[in-house]
Amino acid sequence: MALDFSELKKNRTSSKEKIQNFAKMNTGGEGSKDDRFWQPTVDKAGNGYAVIRFLPEPSGEDLPFVRLWMHSFKGPTGSWYIENSLTTLKQNDPVAEYNTQLWNTGLEADKERARKQKRKLVYISNIYVVTDSGNPANEGKVFLFKYGKKIFDKINEAMNPPFDDEGRSPDNPNYNPTNAFVPFDLWEGANLKLKIRQVEGYRNYDKSEFTTPTPLFEDNAKLESVWKSEYPLNDFLAPSNFKSYDELKSNLNRVLGIDGFINTGKTTTSHINFEEESPPKIASKEFAKFSEPEDEDEDDGLEFFKKLVK
Repeated sequence: MALDFSELKKNRTSSKEKIQNFAKMNTGGEGSKDDRFWQPTVDKAGNGYAVIRFLPEPSGEDLPFVRLWMHSFKGPTGSWYIENSLTTLKQNDPVAEYNTQLWNTGLEADKERARKQKRKLVYISNIYVVTDSGNPANEGKVFLFKYGKKIFDKINEAMNPPFDDEGRSPDNPNYNPTNAFVPFDLWEGANLKLKIRQVEGYRNYDKSEFTTPTPLFEDNAKLESVWKSEYPLNDFLAPSNFKSYDELKSNLNRVLGIDGFINTGKTTTSHINFEEESPPKIASKEFAKFSEPEDEDEDDGLEFFKKLVK
């Protein structure tokens, strides 16, 4: 972890390797508005465009992002359940248990309900807003940005190009097809052209792309100022940001309109894919007892990455 700006620049090579390795292994609560977070502006058709720059890890932290599992769904009562999942902390979560029970009934209606209540993987990073035509007042400022697996996949592909002809842009004089880049790097990272479309009722980021790698600024003093403006990320993983199991279960029962589901005390040992009901994937031994049926790839790479850092 970098504690001062000179150390951040000096350790860029080792940081690049750590982030690349961790990204490979990843191949995604309700409250008042948080002004620290940036939201892209979209028009009535759901289309939007902005240019942002992902920033490196904040001072004293190891990664430029944190991962959170969340649940966000509307119950039959009309109320919403929007909560951080305790599976983020590798603890039992009532929605995970309830979804497992639904799935194990074998009834298609229950399986469909479990699909709609599945957990979602979100990432949080610091970004610098380069262009925001929908809200120019945001330009030149540092914000937190919450994004999903689709954008993280683009970051991962930039750091670990799957094909020989991908990597740095050919219009870069230092172009090397096998020379991947880390989007979070202040000096050799790249801006992301965020292109938002509305596809089948959902926001789609498939056309988003990174520009040619270049320093965010040529002036190191400006770079240091940006870096020191970043927000802490590890705070989002603090236990205080998660409700207790009993609180979550009470809220879930309220949203579902039931007195309470039966907790058999049994934990699932399989990782069931909601989209394909072929033989289930087996989760890691450490995490299997906390897994729930859902269609995101399970990841046990964080512990490995921490060991790599050490």
